[in-house]
Amino acid sequence: MDIVVAAGAAILGTATGAGIYRLWMQTTLGSHAEQAQRVLGAAEEEKERLLRAAEMDAKEQLLKVQEDFEREARQHREEVAVEEKRLRKRETRLESRSETLDKRDRRLRDKERAAQEAAQKAEALLKESKGRLDAAEAELERVGELTRAEARVALIQEIEDDARAEALVRVKEIEEQAVAEAEGLAQRVIAGAVQRFAGGFVSEKTISVVRLPSDEMKGRIIGREGRNIRALETATGVDIVIDDTPEVVILSAFDPYRREIARLALTRLIADGRIHPSRIEEVVDTVSDEMEERLLHKGESVVLELGQQGFSRELLRLLGLAEFRVIQGQNLLTHLQETAMFAGMIAAEVGADAVGAQRAGLLHDLGRCVEHSVPGTHAGIAADLAKRHGERKSVVKAVREHHETTPRSTLGCILQAADLLSKARPGARRASADVALRRFEDMEKICRSFEGVEQAFAIQAGTEVRVMVNYNQVSEREALALSREIADRIEDDLSYPGEVRVSVIREARASVVAR
Repeated sequence: MDIVVAAGAAILGTATGAGIYRLWMQTTLGSHAEQAQRVLGAAEEEKERLLRAAEMDAKEQLLKVQEDFEREARQHREEVAVEEKRLRKRETRLESRSETLDKRDRRLRDKERAAQEAAQKAEALLKESKGRLDAAEAELERVGELTRAEARVALIQEIEDDARAEALVRVKEIEEQAVAEAEGLAQRVIAGAVQRFAGGFVSEKTISVVRLPSDEMKGRIIGREGRNIRALETATGVDIVIDDTPEVVILSAFDPYRREIARLALTRLIADGRIHPSRIEEVVDTVSDEMEERLLHKGESVVLELGQQGFSRELLRLLGLAEFRVIQGQNLLTHLQETAMFAGMIAAEVGADAVGAQRAGLLHDLGRCVEHSVPGTHAGIAADLAKRHGERKSVVKAVREHHETTPRSTLGCILQAADLLSKARPGARRASADVALRRFEDMEKICRSFEGVEQAFAIQAGTEVRVMVNYNQVSEREALALSREIADRIEDDLSYPGEVRVSVIREARASVVAR
């Protein structure tokens, strides 16, 4: 009984469990189906969202590609437009050039036709003239009983003999007259001028020395933190050198005028004892004004010494300033005085304007006092100064051409001779003989390096070089070009004072040996 009951209970339990299991399975499957439906719905929504996003990205990419394409197309169109504009301009230029060439071609054809017509006319005239000449020669041979060749030889020989005889007589007369008059007169004039005026020359230096009462004054000149010495250098434009040399201050400057102002100002400050920037400026201004008056007085004394008058204030100032200028060791004012004296003596000897010659001698190198601030050569600057201050045209012309190869006026020739006398007299200008000789040798070597040059000589103290060329290798036109090339080489390769004239000599020489 118990077994039956147990079996029945088991069967009942199994049936109940199966039912429950089926119910659970149905419930679980239903929930999973719903979940699957939800997942599928979400997947569909995500799919649609991704499709829309992809579609939006594709549209954006397409818009970007379209914008890039339009931008590149626009740039390409602009480049094409620029290129088309350039091509149109070039086409316009080519058309204009073509028209010009057409016009030139037409002119050339017209000239060619005119030349052909002229040649034809000339040929016709030549034939006509030749016929007439032949007829005249035949008539001449018939009348004179000489052939054309015989008549030509006889005529040439007769003309040559007459010309040679007359030329020899004339040359001899000219030589005798030149020797008797020109050489003697020139020697007397030059010798007299040199003997009557033989002034010394001033050898300028680039430093001035100021003596101090004691070495303590050096500290006062320097001042606190160097203020005094800086103020003095700024006001005067001069370098002040204070070294270990006892009781000495050195002023260094290439301009002697500024150096003299600095020397006087420093001497006055040392004597006064009050040395500070404001006092320095005051003293320098006072000394500068006094120096200006000194320049005027110096110019007036030079003019009065020569018996001249009527010079303007500016010209008198420049004459005074010339005392502080040096040319190759020769004081400029001394050179001007010497030149004026020489020019006046020479003019008086030859019967020219002695007063005008002296004025030209005083003014001819004044351009050197202002050439650092005015463009042009010193001769041109001096001539402009003379013209601006009312000098006569003859004086202005002489000053302007005193460095030219061939002066075109009498005063110009006299001034050039006087200028050379003042520069070339013994002791006038300082120069090393060894340096000058080496420069002369270099000049001659440069000249001989050119093709066709046979000999070269540096003369006139290196102010001229004469070049002998082969007549057969160098023509007249090539000789002119050769002189320019040699001058350019000398300018580039050598350093020399003043100017160097290059003279190329080309002459035909006939040589026959008599046996």
